[in-house]
Amino acid sequence: MNGGDVTVAGSDDLKSPLLPVVHNDEPFERQTVGQQLRTIFTPKNCYIALGPLLCAVVCLCVDLGGDETTTARNMLGVLVWMFAWWLTEAVPMPITSMTPLFLFPLFGISAADDVANSYMDDVISLVLGSFILALAVEHYNIHRRLALNITLVFCVEPLNAPLLLLGICATTAFVSMWMHNVAAAVMMMPVATGILQRLPSSSSTTEVVHPAVGKFSRAVVLGVIYSAAVGGMSTLTGTGVNLILVGMWKSYFPEADPISFSQWFFFGFPLALCIFVVLWCVLCVMYCPKGAGQALSPYLHKSHLRRELDLLGPMNFAEKMVLAVFGGLVVLWMTRNITDDIPGWGRIFAGRAGDGTVSVMMATLLFIIPSNIKKGEKLMDWNKCKKLPWNIVLLLGAGFAIADGVRTSGLAEVLSKGLVFLETAPYWAIAPTVCLIAATITEVTSNKATTTLLVPLLIEIAKNMGIHPLLLMVPGAIGAQFAFLLPTGTPSNVVGFTTGHIEIKDMIKTGLPLKIAGTIFLSILMPTLGAYVFASMGGV
Repeated sequence: MNGGDVTVAGSDDLKSPLLPVVHNDEPFERQTVGQQLRTIFTPKNCYIALGPLLCAVVCLCVDLGGDETTTARNMLGVLVWMFAWWLTEAVPMPITSMTPLFLFPLFGISAADDVANSYMDDVISLVLGSFILALAVEHYNIHRRLALNITLVFCVEPLNAPLLLLGICATTAFVSMWMHNVAAAVMMMPVATGILQRLPSSSSTTEVVHPAVGKFSRAVVLGVIYSAAVGGMSTLTGTGVNLILVGMWKSYFPEADPISFSQWFFFGFPLALCIFVVLWCVLCVMYCPKGAGQALSPYLHKSHLRRELDLLGPMNFAEKMVLAVFGGLVVLWMTRNITDDIPGWGRIFAGRAGDGTVSVMMATLLFIIPSNIKKGEKLMDWNKCKKLPWNIVLLLGAGFAIADGVRTSGLAEVLSKGLVFLETAPYWAIAPTVCLIAATITEVTSNKATTTLLVPLLIEIAKNMGIHPLLLMVPGAIGAQFAFLLPTGTPSNVVGFTTGHIEIKDMIKTGLPLKIAGTIFLSILMPTLGAYVFASMGGV
């Protein structure tokens, strides 16, 4: 060939490695058998093995009564596996949340498509849309403005940490009375974290941080998630569980008078108020030690707060539009379903539109409305949504998958057979027993699923006992809202847990006395105030 410029690689070049070989001159240190065992059997690895080991024990040793309950037994084993990993955090929580996608099909509980469908629900749509709105609030520092205003109102001098905590919790509870408790938690959490951003973090500062600062941060987050749950008990629109109860009452007893908004409020508000006081007291005792106000004063002084509020300046067009969209979302949430006498706008669409529909629709407006800051810029773009907490979506999906699995596997039916003893229970023990059962089940299933599964059974038991069905229905529905122990108990818990300020042990330490107090108050108020409020519910 005449191509003299073309060179052909020699045989030595062809034999040379494609990647350079790095020679390590350091001698290789061979581990002893003991060192290798210590590497393998670390506490974390033992916790990882604990999940499948407990599952195997349940599947091989537990007898739920007959061959037809094999799937229910497998579901129980999977539950034990998942909660072992959740409690020990041996595997990252979002990864544990995805285990139903392969465990349910492998154990014959559900088909792969059915499990995958559980990870996209109307509530998940609600959370996604709400979080996009929350990101917009955070992007334009609206949460900081709200946080400064709330802190100024309750920040007396000298600083009183319990009073400031009361202001945050009371605001959240009031908001939750008129909108979905999940949405209230999503709306108020950026406000709460805006207050906490003023406090130093022990991991990001070189100064010595007073222990009371970290405790107060945990109290604020716990206060928001639990206040949202407690406030939602007050009204029919505060949570979907109350609406489910009202719908079942109308469905099972069409000849009886429907439960009105005012009737429920006269019973639900005093109950919620009692539980709220206990919540505030528990948080103050556990997380507001003596000297907390003095430790927080340097960061939450009124003069500093006013100066920062002045630095934010007047609200611009973008902030006003984001607040308008958020306000419109709240109004649409509140008016979708009101009462039987006053139908909401959802009646126009024959009930096909849900809270998630509205949430995503209003979030979409943020990508359409101009910001008036830069030419062609909208209020939100996808780059601003990169902080969407997809781990929350996975946690919620796991909760819905578990709820569906408990129902379809027959585990719910097995558990419900254990409630037959209520027919022989004394009158005074009925309300606390039903409440405790619902409060226990709701920790492993969604509160809506617990209500849907439990209330029909309670109605049948009430008929057999010859007592008013609401004596069992109301404690069952309200007890299902006492999901205070685990992050997966309710989406509100997930919202708080993913802030990083609280751990599972904080939720258990605070949620357990709250659950006990709620059961006690419900046991006292149901046969007294409840009997008076619901006395006109005839036709049963």
